[in-house]
Amino acid sequence: MKKIMLSLIAGICLAGFSSLSFADEMGQMKEDMKGETGQMKEDMKGEKDKMKKDVKSEKDKMKAGMKGKGDAMKQKEEAMKGEMKGMGDDMKGMMGK
Repeated sequence: MKKIMLSLIAGICLAGFSSLSFADEMGQMKEDMKGETGQMKEDMKGEKDKMKKDVKSEKDKMKAGMKGKGDAMKQKEEAMKGEMKGMGDDMKGMMGK
C-alpha cells in the first residue's frame, strides 16, 4: 500500500512540476511576443512619420511652384499696366491735351 501511495504522490508531484514549467515557458513566450509587437508598432510609426514628411515636402514644393508662377504673372501684369499707361500718355499727346 505504501508503494502505491508513494508512486501516486510522485506522479502528482511530477505533473505539478511539469505544469509549472509549462506555465513558465508560456509566460516567456508571452513576453517575447509583446517585445515583437512593440517593435512592429515602432516600425509602423516610423514609416507613417516618414510618409507624412514626404507628403508635406511634396506639398511645400507644389506651393513654392505655384507661388513662383503667381509672382511671374504679377510681374507680367505690372509690365502690361506700364505699357498701357505709356500708350495713354501718347494718346493724350496726340489729342493735344
